[in-house]
Amino acid sequence: MTWKLKRVRQCAKCPWKVSTDPHEIPHGYCETKHRELVGTIANEVGNLSTVYGRIPLRVMACHEHHPDGQEAHCVGWLMNQLGRGNNIALRLAVLDCVNVGNVVLEGAQHERFEDTLPKST
Repeated sequence: MTWKLKRVRQCAKCPWKVSTDPHEIPHGYCETKHRELVGTIANEVGNLSTVYGRIPLRVMACHEHHPDGQEAHCVGWLMNQLGRGNNIALRLAVLDCVNVGNVVLEGAQHERFEDTLPKST
């Protein structure tokens, strides 16, 4: 069955943008919650347990508020995991996505999840 992404344009304060200071992410940024999103990142072999259905595919939602159940994928995360992040389970999931080719990223992007976190001072 086909499906569509709810958003295809990266938001202004996406943490995957190099230009974004995570502390400026709107709606109550929480560094602890940000760090916990590491569970959405594919491991070196591409989350093969997820591919085989042993664990559910975890995704990063956009920080912009949406009603429960109406959350949208984080566009920066999505494109990182489809590319450099090697998230095989996500790649399989988007085979049926009719608008993934319309995604627009804005500016330089972080290569790793760790780079999206606040810089130590």
